[in-house]
Amino acid sequence: MGLRYTRPVTAHHAQLASTASSLDDLIKRVTAAADDLVGDREDLAADLYEVERSLRTGARRLATVLRRLDRL
Repeated sequence: MGLRYTRPVTAHHAQLASTASSLDDLIKRVTAAADDLVGDREDLAADLYEVERSLRTGARRLATVLRRLDRL
């Protein structure tokens, strides 16, 4: 019975793991952009740090989903 779900779950896991990796890279780029704007454009830096926080929240949620998929 558990084997019935192996293929779709495995495909989802691979796609989501790749997405998680891309998300980590995106977080780094957004953070670097925010860091570069500190001192010059504090308003934009603050907005980008908020984007970073939201992305990190999403990344944590995605990591949780991936762990749950591992248990199936």
